[in-house]
Amino acid sequence: MTSHPLRSRNWFGRNDLDGLVHRSWLKAEGFSDAVFDGRPVVGIANSWSELTNCNAHLRQVADAVKRGVWSAGGFPLEFPTISLGEVLMKPTTMLFRNLMSMDVEECLRAYPLDAAVLLSGCDKTTPAMLMGAASADVPAVMVTGGPMLSGKWRAEELGSGTDAWRLWAERRAGRLTDEEMCEAESCMSRSSGHCMVMGTASTMASVVEALGMTLPGNAAIPASDSRRLAMAEMAGRRAVEMALAGGPKPSQILTAHAFDNAIRADMAIGGSTNAIIHLVAIAGRAGVALPLARFDELSKTTPFLVNLRPSGKYLMEDFFYAGGLPVVLKELLPLLHGDALTVNGKSLADNVRGARCFNDDVIRPLSMPLAGEGGTVILFGNLCPDGAVLKQSAASAHLLAHRGRAVVFEDHADLHRRIDDESLTIDENSVLVLKHVGPRGAPGMPEWGAAPIPARLLKRGVKDMVRISDARMSGTSYGTVVLHVAPESAVGGPLALVHDGDEIELDVPRRTLTLRVDDAELARRQAAWKPRPPHFIRGYGRLFLEQVLQANEGCDFDYLRGRTPVRLEDTAGPSHS
Repeated sequence: MTSHPLRSRNWFGRNDLDGLVHRSWLKAEGFSDAVFDGRPVVGIANSWSELTNCNAHLRQVADAVKRGVWSAGGFPLEFPTISLGEVLMKPTTMLFRNLMSMDVEECLRAYPLDAAVLLSGCDKTTPAMLMGAASADVPAVMVTGGPMLSGKWRAEELGSGTDAWRLWAERRAGRLTDEEMCEAESCMSRSSGHCMVMGTASTMASVVEALGMTLPGNAAIPASDSRRLAMAEMAGRRAVEMALAGGPKPSQILTAHAFDNAIRADMAIGGSTNAIIHLVAIAGRAGVALPLARFDELSKTTPFLVNLRPSGKYLMEDFFYAGGLPVVLKELLPLLHGDALTVNGKSLADNVRGARCFNDDVIRPLSMPLAGEGGTVILFGNLCPDGAVLKQSAASAHLLAHRGRAVVFEDHADLHRRIDDESLTIDENSVLVLKHVGPRGAPGMPEWGAAPIPARLLKRGVKDMVRISDARMSGTSYGTVVLHVAPESAVGGPLALVHDGDEIELDVPRRTLTLRVDDAELARRQAAWKPRPPHFIRGYGRLFLEQVLQANEGCDFDYLRGRTPVRLEDTAGPSHS
């Protein structure tokens, strides 16, 4: 049989036993002969789940996509993917990001789909879906779920995550009552949608728009705003056009220039440190080399423009009303590859040239930035030979060049057992070091990096101290926190060799992180070091421990890097049982 340009026709257009079976199976759902008239099939990959509050409204979003597909002459078929819900999922959604990406990839590869609309929202669902789409290389457009409504407590606006950490610190310091905490809890998260600060979910929605994989303006529309559904409908229409045209495919959009654009956007918005790991992983799937040094190179020449928590004062609703990401990209155009192709078939520059800013305190012009450099920096040194990251836009200026004595916690349980112990020798000049919380150590590299400050220091008015770990932290968090130290302690990286009392020097202007212990002593400690037993001996957990790469390589599985595009001839064989 000759392959048809539409993959779906190789399932439904066949005049043989396979064609009969394929059509018959879908007719069981009530579809008539009319849907098999040669129209393209658009898959709607839906990460809806009641366990993922960020994505709990995606059923309605999927219905809007279907309206768009039907109206453009396509045939929409919705299918579920696993869903990764931050906070509720233990030990961390990051443990399952690669699994979700495999789920998405294999569905795109195995089903009769000519194009796909990817519905995501919560932190890891967005990069996971894009990683899967990049690997399969089927024409795809992403629709993220949007941020939840701004929190309101008394006369105060609250941002999920950022203000949760702040209020909890106030509670531990004895400055907030249980009754006040209970009030704030009920006022913080008022609708479906992801965190309404510039946390990881908002960052990844912005990054994917900057990459060109969403329609313009997608990133900041609130989840409960009717314009989110209108955007989804337009994405459904666009997916049909892409199916008929055979593209653009992810491989045509996810180029080295697109990743440069995304990195600059991330730096300008004060994005989550997690974006670095996810961008490296996505680039690996697209076959684009993306070393950590490139992030720092672009950060040094990208002004910080967006005044959102945790690096500023506003929330995502304010960002949307000010004009959203198109305004940021328009301001950055002199620094961007404006000719980069996007999913609507136009260049990035064409998409944003007409954007207007309606509040220049929320989105600063390029000529009047909040800071001259981007939000995130990359550190190197003998404590992190393969790199570490720090979000300078959410750090304390007086700690960006700091020397202090290490106070070491061997793992997360040790930290929580001893952090408030009155006998612990620690002060505001100490450097808190947390081990065994990286990709293999935790396992899964949870968001434990923003370790708590001892209650007795909080009560004295200490609000920040240098903290170092091989973990991640929530994009909603803040503080002078060094993260993603690579190699991690669980594989014998230098972090594993730190002892209480060792002097550590952080020098952000010079981009260095140094353990001030002589090489001979470190060699002696290395010789005595022994790894811990593995956390898993079966199932997906074992696969993760055996295959996961380090943070500087995106924590993907080594065998998944590089795309393997779906081929039309893959669909030609028999499939009935």
